Amino acid sequence: MSLYSDEGLVLKTVKLGEADRIITILTAHHGKIRAVAKGIRRTRSRFGARLEPFMRNQLLIAQGRNLDVILQASCIGSYANNIITNYEAYITAEVMCETADKLCTLEGIAQQDQYTLLLGAIIALAQKRYVTWQIRLSYILQAMALAGWRPQLDACVICGAHTQLNYFSVAHGGLLCQYDAVSGAYRVSGAQIGLLQALQHAPIKGYQGENDPQISRIVETWAQYYLERPIRSTQLVNFKYEF
Repeated sequence: MSLYSDEGLVLKTVKLGEADRIITILTAHHGKIRAVAKGIRRTRSRFGARLEPFMRNQLLIAQGRNLDVILQASCIGSYANNIITNYEAYITAEVMCETADKLCTLEGIAQQDQYTLLLGAIIALAQKRYVTWQIRLSYILQAMALAGWRPQLDACVICGAHTQLNYFSVAHGGLLCQYDAVSGAYRVSGAQIGLLQALQHAPIKGYQGENDPQISRIVETWAQYYLERPIRSTQLVNFKYEF
């Protein structure tokens, strides 16, 4: 039986049989893996809560024919408790983990930059370093850029003009000047362009502005258009309970 060790962040879990779960993990050196945690749903499971979403573990894993098997999990970063107690933070973490899951389509292929980016975003979220919506949008933009889909935000994608950039087209790949505007493009202001440019690099420390719904739509549509599949967690971002 071949064994390997790695650290990883739990993206999601799925029930398997009566007592097991399939754990999807983004690891530092083996990319995305899916592995079985046997007996984890039993009361006296040796794994406890270590293999829940948003938990970072040092793992010992046995390679299997179809699915690997998690033999040991030692927690090296417990972020879940600080995230799940806040609805907005929880949904943000769900969106980021779902995005990472959909971006990293090939299992077992190292994607260390994606791992480092997601881990940093989860830590920032748990420690409340930035405004929650900024963490979400900045993560999506950076993760998509790492995968090769970076919007052009400094010139018109059609003619190359640097002035009168009043529109953003997801399908065309970025900003458009007023002369090259196409149907379905978002009309954007200079302030909105500046916010997109900033978020493409990092959340803005000390930013006091409100979440701009149009910027959220642009970023989420950008991700879903190029992933060619929906990020279902985004549907819950603006959901509010009504009593």
